[in-house]
Amino acid sequence: MTTRRRLLGAAAATGAMATLGSAPAVAAAAEAAGAEGGVDRAAVGRNGAREAIVAVNDGTRAHYAALKSDLISRLSPVLVVQNDAKGGRFTLIHDGSRQSLHPVAEVFELAKSVSHVPLGVFAIVAPHLGGRVPHLPNGCRIDPHDLAMVASGGAAPDGWIDSLREYAGTLTAARRRLDEAGLPPEMAGASARVLDGALRFIGESLASGSVDIAAFEDFSGSVYEGIRTNMAYAAEAQIAGVEGVMRRWRAEIGEEEWRDLYTVVLSQWATSVRNQNSIIISRCMNPARVATHLIDLPAAEPPADPVFVALDNLARIVQDNIAAELVFPSDPAAADALKGPQDLLADEILRRLGASTADGTAYSAPAGAGDACSFARRDGSRG
Repeated sequence: MTTRRRLLGAAAATGAMATLGSAPAVAAAAEAAGAEGGVDRAAVGRNGAREAIVAVNDGTRAHYAALKSDLISRLSPVLVVQNDAKGGRFTLIHDGSRQSLHPVAEVFELAKSVSHVPLGVFAIVAPHLGGRVPHLPNGCRIDPHDLAMVASGGAAPDGWIDSLREYAGTLTAARRRLDEAGLPPEMAGASARVLDGALRFIGESLASGSVDIAAFEDFSGSVYEGIRTNMAYAAEAQIAGVEGVMRRWRAEIGEEEWRDLYTVVLSQWATSVRNQNSIIISRCMNPARVATHLIDLPAAEPPADPVFVALDNLARIVQDNIAAELVFPSDPAAADALKGPQDLLADEILRRLGASTADGTAYSAPAGAGDACSFARRDGSRG
């Protein structure tokens, strides 16, 4: 059984409440106007009837939102994880109380800070790297259209110089004080190699007044081993921190309630699959519940109130789990669709497009169906 990750907004529910019962009034007003001005009574009646039908869904959504709002206050125990630069902010909700903390040691943030240096350099020089894929070993992996969008040239050919000089100052300050940070010797050495490599690339680029993809890849390749070392230290710190707080909270709330723990991990799309925190947390939850109670919730940007967003989505998931079985008692596939991230219309659409559905059945699409969205492949066939 899968879980749904869609959000029914409170604003939409409020709007729906406001419109309940409005359709008959609109229809009556329109008919009155029609009697005076010669308006098409049939069209007025049809529109009013349709508005009355739409009002049914407005009512459904409003009541469903009200149920969700009430349910939020009763959810327990729930762990909410907001991924961030410090390894994640963890909030445990249990019987109306909350505990929030960052359980991961600072070495995680320090290791990632240095490891991100090539991305920092890339972000500055990317628009000026040239819009054509070069003849490099990994050239076939670079999408030409994506490159053309990123390496756009910018407003001025030398627009990167001042920014790169400023960033070099930031890197130099970190390099000078690296030995004072109290890092493990191996991590300190790896960090020095990353910073030195970046400063060398920046110096050469500023001296030549140009940047290109081949030179950037020479730089990034030269510091890769240092990044891998720092990644190992970051991973060890995260595992130790997350497992430690999970053991502590498990002892606090007891085995019986821990078995039913829900965990919502908020992240951005780029880290929503095999999320670092989700991997570790899954080992600390009831194995029989991980598939249904560990929810990865990607968002475009970190929400202003991550705990509310997590609970709001979780309440929808929990009530959908029950609604699905009661609304579709004779169709387990439809029930699973209502419970999970699959859209309820997905199988029907797949059947009508001639594709196999989740249960293996297929629908014979009418001749010519899908032609409007097909395109010619490079080999001349259609797809």
